[in-house]
Amino acid sequence: MMIHLTINDQPIQVPEDRTLLEACREHDISIPTLCYHPALEPYGSCRLCMVEIAAPGRPARLAAACVYPCEEGLVVQTDSPAVQRSRRMTVELLLAGAYDSPEIQALAMELGVREARYKLPEADACVLCGLCVRACKEIVGVSAISFIHRGMSKKVSTPFEISSAVCIGCGTCVLICPTGRIRLSDVSGLRSVHFTSSEYNRLYCQICDDTDRDLAPYFVPDHFAYEDHSHGKDEPHAQK
Repeated sequence: MMIHLTINDQPIQVPEDRTLLEACREHDISIPTLCYHPALEPYGSCRLCMVEIAAPGRPARLAAACVYPCEEGLVVQTDSPAVQRSRRMTVELLLAGAYDSPEIQALAMELGVREARYKLPEADACVLCGLCVRACKEIVGVSAISFIHRGMSKKVSTPFEISSAVCIGCGTCVLICPTGRIRLSDVSGLRSVHFTSSEYNRLYCQICDDTDRDLAPYFVPDHFAYEDHSHGKDEPHAQK
């Protein structure tokens, strides 16, 4: 079944399981995003993808395009004055704590924000988009990291901020971070690397098995010595 709607005065029809963001991107209509990734379930946290929608019998309002489903007869404006004001305010708040981030600076320039009226002490703070947390859960399947604390203290970390017993050190969180705030060195300090006795067993990547130097992240050889691979895969062991 196809859904008929209007986006920026252009009649569009899409399958009924599409979100507004998906419909816009399929028809080359640009909408900025920060927390969206096609490999993950929509989250709607960054609010950069706000659009103005009006349905029959309902007043116009703003909605997050990444989580709002396409509806029959819906009228959507992706660049109205209300949408522009919302996006500029959102990116200005992001810029307040990440004003040294080239990615956030570029996004601000694109939306016409030249300078933030507010500034936090951090110059490259995490923007709390949640991509790393969701990727660790939905793609890797281990949930080694999550949001901890609340309010201004909210951040991404492992439970209790100690070495994770389930992190495999795959670096997915590093690769998916849109601002480069998470680094491989951060992950190596939070994975299940134990130089002393531990109740946890070391976990291995299901794809590369952590036995191939060329496939492993660069920090793995720093923690593990490898046996001669000429006779097949040998188990890596912790350095003394």
